[in-house]
Amino acid sequence: MPVEAVIFDIGNVLIEWQPERFYDAQIGEERRRAMFAALDLHGMNDGVDRGDNFLEAVTAFAAANPAWHAEIMMWHDNWAQMASPEIPHSIRLLHALRAAGVPVFALSNFGIQTFAIAEKVYPFLNDFDRRYISGHMGVIKPDAEIYRRVEVDCGVDPAVLLFTDDRADNIAAATERGWQTHLFDGPQAFADRLVSEGLLTAEQAQ
Repeated sequence: MPVEAVIFDIGNVLIEWQPERFYDAQIGEERRRAMFAALDLHGMNDGVDRGDNFLEAVTAFAAANPAWHAEIMMWHDNWAQMASPEIPHSIRLLHALRAAGVPVFALSNFGIQTFAIAEKVYPFLNDFDRRYISGHMGVIKPDAEIYRRVEVDCGVDPAVLLFTDDRADNIAAATERGWQTHLFDGPQAFADRLVSEGLLTAEQAQ
């Protein structure tokens, strides 16, 4: 069926999200590997994405792991550096779709406070027609409930939604609900997909 609306994930689609790379630069790869092996930092972040207070969650996690206290606090204090840089071609695709009259939504695992930071750093995050941010919803991808809420709120038939995300589990969950999907592995392939769907011309997708 022809696509009627496009849904973007944000992390690693519009903004690079590579905490390991950040820590490699800060404390060295060897110590970073030891840290991530010892601590479930991504699990801590999942709690933030479900709505936990960002500072309180990181501070509590640091207090519970004193051997890594300073390094854990970097997750909070240097978050904007970790969530960078933006992916320019993806942002151009977002704006090209809107200019072409295609509704564009965001569906992202993001904390309440971290998204507020990101909005200040990346003004394009205000350019969506609708935004579905997990911290405000209290549920994260790939839980089926977050997709169901998007369907109810946006009012678009799932069969004509096109969703791109860099994680296969998130894509699989959307596919199960009948969404059209694209596993994001770079903006050029997604640009090609948008052209093939007739949403953009090759020139618009550059």
